[in-house]
Amino acid sequence: MSKALAAFAAAVALAALLPGTASAARFAIGLDPHTDASTLAAQIEQRTGTPVRDLAPIRVLVADAADERAFDGLEGVRYVEREQVRRLAFTPNDPLVPKQWYLSQLRAYDAWEVLPPFAAVRVAVIDSGVDAGHPELARRIASARSFVGGSAKVDSQGHGTFVAGLIAAEADNQTGIAGLSPAAELLVAKVVSADGSIPVSAEASAIRWAVDAGARVINMSLGGLRDPLDPERDTFSHLEADAIRYAVSRGVVVVAAVGNGDPAGKLPWQYASWPAALPHVLGVSAITRTGSAPGFSNRDAIYNDIAAPGQDILSTFPRALSAHDCAEPGYSSCGPDEWRTAEGTSFAAPQVAAAAATLLGERPSLRAEQVTALLTRSAADAKASNGCAACPLGRDRLTGWGRLDVASALQQLDGIVPSRDRYEPNDDAGPSATRLFAQTRVDARRTAPAGKSNVSPCQCRTAVWSPASNASGERLPASVSCKGAQPSSLCGPGYTFAPNARAMSWLPKQIPSVGKSAVKRASSNRTSSSTHGYVSSSYAPMGPPKITSNAGPKGSISASVSSPASRYVTVN
Repeated sequence: MSKALAAFAAAVALAALLPGTASAARFAIGLDPHTDASTLAAQIEQRTGTPVRDLAPIRVLVADAADERAFDGLEGVRYVEREQVRRLAFTPNDPLVPKQWYLSQLRAYDAWEVLPPFAAVRVAVIDSGVDAGHPELARRIASARSFVGGSAKVDSQGHGTFVAGLIAAEADNQTGIAGLSPAAELLVAKVVSADGSIPVSAEASAIRWAVDAGARVINMSLGGLRDPLDPERDTFSHLEADAIRYAVSRGVVVVAAVGNGDPAGKLPWQYASWPAALPHVLGVSAITRTGSAPGFSNRDAIYNDIAAPGQDILSTFPRALSAHDCAEPGYSSCGPDEWRTAEGTSFAAPQVAAAAATLLGERPSLRAEQVTALLTRSAADAKASNGCAACPLGRDRLTGWGRLDVASALQQLDGIVPSRDRYEPNDDAGPSATRLFAQTRVDARRTAPAGKSNVSPCQCRTAVWSPASNASGERLPASVSCKGAQPSSLCGPGYTFAPNARAMSWLPKQIPSVGKSAVKRASSNRTSSSTHGYVSSSYAPMGPPKITSNAGPKGSISASVSSPASRYVTVN
């Protein structure tokens, strides 16, 4: 190296340490507890030639320097940290966003500073159709089809356009509102007849069409009354259950509203509606602005999985149904009076469906059960401290796992993602756990109790057992009666009828142990068979049980355990 070049290099190195000769950065200098801040500040000023700011009583000084070497050798320093920059979370520029109070409550856009690219995710809206020419929706519709006549691109009810806008209205386009999922592409399935009814055959056909058209998420803001105590009022449908089963088998996230209590004639109603109570369906309840559970939102300790805002909701609305003299035509604020402060679990469900689409847009490889687990386990627990005075800590019948938190679910993608499994969305029991709720257990032994023989439900008609005691000295049931038969594909010598003093279960041979998913979905004696072929059962948590069995749909055997206790938990 020449003398001239060496001199130049030395000058550059010196300039980097001198004030005003290079681009300065800002540093935070943390002080030890006994360091004199003024003395250290004077030393730093002498080195850098720039003023030092003291953040007392916080034990930190702030100074500008070319780099951290300017602070080498200073005594009494805990750390030197280059100043970090924080930015506001992304906020869509749509003018009606300030009226979408639920966006901030859900932290719908808080995960990003700018919107990232997303993989397109098809979301089926099985509803009343949409106003397909709406400027917020026109470019978001991948396909549309009506299953009740007429055009799916015309919405004379308003409900479907409202739901579609919550999911997929164009965001950050300086127009109207912002939908909750920038990743969503809509598959519009019209199933609502002109009189407002929904034929289940149309619903089932729409589900099949949506699945075959590539839907990864299905939103169902509809439902029928579920009343486990009155089979005459209960509206369970085998056809609906089969259609849902088809969607689940194809890896689709199915989201449904738990329902409003109006059809039940009692508020709040204590049971989630169909199809929210079917296997693998993510049941969504409503919460208010203040975080409480509104009276119209159905309660359910088992099938209410998560909550989202469902009161005073703003969304898109058919332009033909909007008031022409209103400032915001095409939005529910210009609709009929009942839409201007819209409420219902119908409008909570699409917010969860949108969150599912966003997760899949960020991570297309996720399976349906992983998406569901991310949403439920990252939810913000509803409790007294955040507005739900009636909600106990943890999962509850009012809000499920809690309020949807989109940012939290997305952030979990950077950590440990739930493993893939084939159990229910709310099943975390695993293959070795048998405890279900409190002290209630399902006996998963492969062998019958002492002195008893295995009974195959494929061959079972009637069995009478003598009273006996188990290992704890508790009395076993005196008799068991069985009706119906399992499908032949499930028959085999591994089936065991293994009651104990607290609960019972039919155990298919291919399952070594039973978690919640094995005995989860049921409705009294009219219950759908499980997706995995498990037998439905109802049980009470206490008392000497009396066990009876009744034929369930699809040839399954549903069993109920009654006891003096009045509190029943219905599972399948």
